[in-house]
Amino acid sequence: MAQEEEQLVRLREETGEQHVAVTFTLNSVRRTVVLPARTLASDAIRHHLRQTGTHVGCEHGVCGACTVLVDGKPVRSCLMLAASLEGRSVTTVEGLVEPDGTLHPVQQAFIDCHGLQCGFCTPGFVTTIAAFLEQNPAPTEADATEAIAGNLCRCTGYHNIRAAVLRAAEIKRERSSGSAFGPGDEVARELVEHEVGGRAERA
Repeated sequence: MAQEEEQLVRLREETGEQHVAVTFTLNSVRRTVVLPARTLASDAIRHHLRQTGTHVGCEHGVCGACTVLVDGKPVRSCLMLAASLEGRSVTTVEGLVEPDGTLHPVQQAFIDCHGLQCGFCTPGFVTTIAAFLEQNPAPTEADATEAIAGNLCRCTGYHNIRAAVLRAAEIKRERSSGSAFGPGDEVARELVEHEVGGRAERA
C-alpha cells in the first residue's frame, strides 16, 4: 500500500495531475490500473486495459457504442469515471464469450440474423441485449424493439438487430432446455424466420 501511495505521489509530481489506483474485476479477471483521476471508464477499458471491443462514438452517452455491463447492468462507460469502477465487476463484449470459446447467445444471434454491417455499434448492442435477456428471457417483438431503442445504428435499419434479440432468446432456451420456442412464441418464430430467411434469400 505504501509503495502504491508513493507511486501516486511521484506521478503527481511528474505530471502535475492527480492519479488514482483503481482495482476492479474486468471480464472475470481482477485488475489494478493506475491512471489520471479524470480518466473515463471507456478510456481505461480501451486504452489502459486494451479491451478494444468497447467502442467510443458520441462521448455523450447517446449512441450506446461504449455500453458495458457493470455489476450486470448496462452502463454507458463514456459517462463514468474509471475511479467509480473501484471494487465492481465489469463485463465487455469480449467477456461474454464462454471460457471454451462458445459465443454468447447474443453474439451467435447477431451472426445468425446478419445483425451487423460496419460493426461499430455492435458491441454496445450485444452487451445491452445480453443484460435485457437476463431480465426478460422470452421477449415479444415489441419488447425487442424497446430493448434496442437506446442504441444507435446507421447501417442496418434495426430489423435484423430486432430479430437477433428474439434469436438470442431462442438460443438461450435451446442451451438450457433443448427447446428453442416456448408456448405462444409463434410471433417470435415468424419474425425470426421472416427477417433471417428473407435476408438469406436476397443474398
